[in-house]
Formats: sequence, C-alpha cells, structure tokens
Amino acid sequence: MGSKKTLNVYYYPKCGTCRSALKFLQTKGHELKLHDLFEQPPTEQEIREWLRISGLGVRAFFNTSGEVYRELNLKDKLPEMDEDGQIRLLASNGRLVKRPVVTDGRNLTVGWKEDVFGEVWG
Repeated sequence: MGSKKTLNVYYYPKCGTCRSALKFLQTKGHELKLHDLFEQPPTEQEIREWLRISGLGVRAFFNTSGEVYRELNLKDKLPEMDEDGQIRLLASNGRLVKRPVVTDGRNLTVGWKEDVFGEVWG
C-alpha cells in the first residue's frame, strides 16, 4: 500500500478555493470522500474529532470572511462563548465552517494553502 489515502473533504462545490484544493488532491492520486458543508454540516462529534486530530482551537474552523459570520456578528460574540457553544454553532450551519477541511483521520488541514497541502497531502 503506497501513500495514497482516502481523504474526507468537507467543502462547498461552488467555492473556487475548494475546487483548487480538490484538483490538487486529485492530481496526487488521493481517493476523496466529499461532504458538502451546505447540504450537510458537520456534526458536533465530527468537529470534536477535528479538534483532537489538528490540535487547533475551535476558532480556527470558523469562516471569518463569510457573510453568515458577519451577519451573526460573531467577531464580538465568539469570545464570550465557551467551546461547546462554538462547536454547536459550527455544527448548526456549514456556511460558518472555514473550507475546505481535509482529514484522513490522522492529519487534518483547514483552508487551502498549496504549500501546506504539499507538505501534508503531497
């Protein structure tokens, strides 16, 4: 078995950034299991798993440039929320999730940076 892995990719099909990330992963020969964030937001359990794998704080998974983030005024509200509240919020609306989130169960990347993808998934 080579280094080809099945990757879970949480993304939005109409997002150009996500399409760039998918193209990169496909050229590396990975098998992709796609999850449309807008159709099916991640569960609280999935988000807790992301936190465990990545070692990142829950704030790293918020799409801070998204319109829903701005509409809900989360820049001001998130600091006052505990982690459980933030996780529930993320699980309630896939538009709040920074995308794409890519994981094989051991490694995880959030957002699209070609150099990071090259390091982790290349």
